[in-house]
Amino acid sequence: MNALIMSCSPVRNGATARIASLVAEHLKEKYEIRETCIDDFKFDFCKGCRVCHSTAKCIQKDDVEKIIEQYEWADIIVSVAPSYWADIPGQFKAFIDRCTPWCNTHEPHATISKGKKGYSIALRTGSNMKECLRIIESIEHFYGHMEINCCGSLGLCSLEYKEAVESRKDEILDFCNQI
Repeated sequence: MNALIMSCSPVRNGATARIASLVAEHLKEKYEIRETCIDDFKFDFCKGCRVCHSTAKCIQKDDVEKIIEQYEWADIIVSVAPSYWADIPGQFKAFIDRCTPWCNTHEPHATISKGKKGYSIALRTGSNMKECLRIIESIEHFYGHMEINCCGSLGLCSLEYKEAVESRKDEILDFCNQI
């Protein structure tokens, strides 16, 4: 089975990247792993033209299709997202917006293979778990419209720098054992 670990943060060496690496390292014992960062791809914002509602294709030609290829390859998707003003980072939100051609709320729509499992890890610097739950909800909402089965989530509060991840390593690896 294949597992895609998606760092939803544009920061390539912060706490989110460290958590994504821990997950990838742990899961490579059971799965073929691809680890990627949203910042590895270049794409524009959705234009809101709605052409995809009738064609199931976006008019823009950029890296969104490359990300979708990663999702298609994967049986398991783990999205790791930090809090940017109490929600997912804008770069990941822009990608989600661009997934409208694959969204199951209109016909025709493109699809990725069925039966994929999605997991979410949210982190934030403050101590309020409510914010992590909001991030998880955003990811799970996206998974739902992509027909990815939501299978588990982890919220991590009080994590600002990658050095703080080590003290939460056991908690993260326990979550990985559920995947």
